[in-house]
Amino acid sequence: MRERGWLNWAMHLGFYLLLAASASRLVSRHGMDPRTVASLAVCGLLAAVYAVGVVLWGDLGRGRLVWLGAVIAVWLVLVVLAPSFSWCAVPLLFLCLRLLRPRGFMVATAALTLVVIAAQLKIAREVDPSLILAPIGVATMTAVIFWELQRESAARQRLIDDLISTRGTLADSRHRTGVLEERERLAREIHDTLAQGLTSMGILLQAADRMWAADPARAHAHVRRAATAAAENLEEARRFVRDLQPSGLEGVPLPEALARLCHGTGHDTGPAVRFRQEGEGYPLEPDVQAALLRVAQGALANVRDHSGAETAMVTLSYLDGEITLDVFDDGAGFAEPTPAPGRGYGLRAMRDRLAEVAGSLAVESVPGEGTAVAARVPAGGALTAPLPARGARAESPDVAADGTEGR
Repeated sequence: MRERGWLNWAMHLGFYLLLAASASRLVSRHGMDPRTVASLAVCGLLAAVYAVGVVLWGDLGRGRLVWLGAVIAVWLVLVVLAPSFSWCAVPLLFLCLRLLRPRGFMVATAALTLVVIAAQLKIAREVDPSLILAPIGVATMTAVIFWELQRESAARQRLIDDLISTRGTLADSRHRTGVLEERERLAREIHDTLAQGLTSMGILLQAADRMWAADPARAHAHVRRAATAAAENLEEARRFVRDLQPSGLEGVPLPEALARLCHGTGHDTGPAVRFRQEGEGYPLEPDVQAALLRVAQGALANVRDHSGAETAMVTLSYLDGEITLDVFDDGAGFAEPTPAPGRGYGLRAMRDRLAEVAGSLAVESVPGEGTAVAARVPAGGALTAPLPARGARAESPDVAADGTEGR
């Protein structure tokens, strides 16, 4: 338990002041007779013993009880020689409170009070009830005040300990939350990069294997595209480890990155994909751009893997109040989204990414009429400087979708 430093030093100072006052009274009333000299010698010894404990307090440990016993013993000898030193009992009572257990403190309080009463009766010319009642009253008030201060100090220390413990618990909870969030982030990154890239490579290699004998030129083209996809995914993995934004956004605005996504990763094993931009573009926060690009990747992966569509359209719209990304395909559609066994992370990952930038995701589908995936992000995440002038509408040529993981 932490102790009140100011109160400790006040009690030490009070002890020496009472000691000095008692010695001065002794000399003024009795002069320097042999008994006075003996009393002063014991007074000096008491001051020295008390000072040793004050100086070595932190090093005494359990030896403090021995030191307290020595101080009280020397004080008792001094009171026998000169009863006027009895009022030094008040700071001694404080020491007893600090060092003794409650029962020991009560016994010490009663003993010190009796010594003070006996000393007062010894030097009094007439016996008066006040000589008994005054020491009892002073001892009671002093003990109650010291006890209350000690109790408040203990309660405050318990509160501090609880706060420290709570802070540690909160830090652990934040750490665990951070670990879970980081695991979720890693899962999304792996889903949106490595898993989708490996799926694309697998589809290309399977197509190459099927036409290896019948059409070697196209088979070799698929193999080359798979090799290119492998190199791109290796670079993506390196950037992912370094915790950078998607490589598709490095040095280019979001519309160009989406156009490249639709055009540059296409192959003839999936639907033709078109891209268009609506509205005048303006800069977006990197997190918003990364989220929308990943949503487009995931949505196109779903189109290729599940829809059976012939065409798909990716539309990026810059509106006054929000930025929207719509991916529509003319595939089979569905009544309820039913992920394939072992899959099903795509839509949840899209929603989680958009939630991090205050966005939302809506999926609409009608069996036989296709599916529309719509992402919305508030325009509050946009930066203020305008982009260089672009056309209000831009489209990519019809190309096939890239290979990524499904719903």
